[in-house]
Amino acid sequence: MSDYSALAARLTTALNLTTAPVAVSFLDDAPGDTTGPDSTVAAGCKFWELGATRKLTTRANDHRLCAIGIHTHNLADAPATQGGDLGATLAAMQGLDYVRPEEVEALPVMDHASRCVVYAPLAESQEEPATVLLFAHADQGLVITEALARIDDDVPATMGRPACALIPQVVNSARSASSLGCCGARAYLDVLDEGTTIWALHGGKLERYVEAIETFARANDTLRQFHDLRRADIAEGKTPSVEESLARLG
Repeated sequence: MSDYSALAARLTTALNLTTAPVAVSFLDDAPGDTTGPDSTVAAGCKFWELGATRKLTTRANDHRLCAIGIHTHNLADAPATQGGDLGATLAAMQGLDYVRPEEVEALPVMDHASRCVVYAPLAESQEEPATVLLFAHADQGLVITEALARIDDDVPATMGRPACALIPQVVNSARSASSLGCCGARAYLDVLDEGTTIWALHGGKLERYVEAIETFARANDTLRQFHDLRRADIAEGKTPSVEESLARLG
């Protein structure tokens, strides 16, 4: 079994993360070492933020104010109100031409229904999570993009609304992706500021992703120094060769 505490530390160090990586797992039975949410949340994605600081288990009723999240996560035992809330939400969005029927049909939905979703700091994981969420800024996203492309053999997808569709997209495809969030997620998540993107790493490839992220983080640090030196030299009227700039890196 992977050492998830060590992987979390390596990710945090390589990317200079300010929010801990969050492990997300889909289960039929709640683990004995978790508790439920302390209060009602307006959207299921709020649990992503809460999961950065504590381990908690949620069921469909905990997501009851988020009909779209219950749908994309394919949560069993949904409240009786879920179908009506989902229909009303989609009707309102379609009225704004924010989403169209064919786009609703194309939304990623978890392949298998689950009774529980567990959110926890990756460092506290005891088993392989379905996905690991990262909250990253643009420079961190550059490193993540390059690393995921190496492991998945393609540039990672970037998604928009709804943010919760990011998780089934990654779990079902076994390929990591990012989300720019949606207006709902950006309203409810304090950590999701203007410069932040959400990344979901497929849990089955996590060790490989971490190794690649560390490699690209080191490479980008060196290349950044190289370009900073060349910019300064050229601004001073110098015309250094590539070899001369490389030599200055020491």
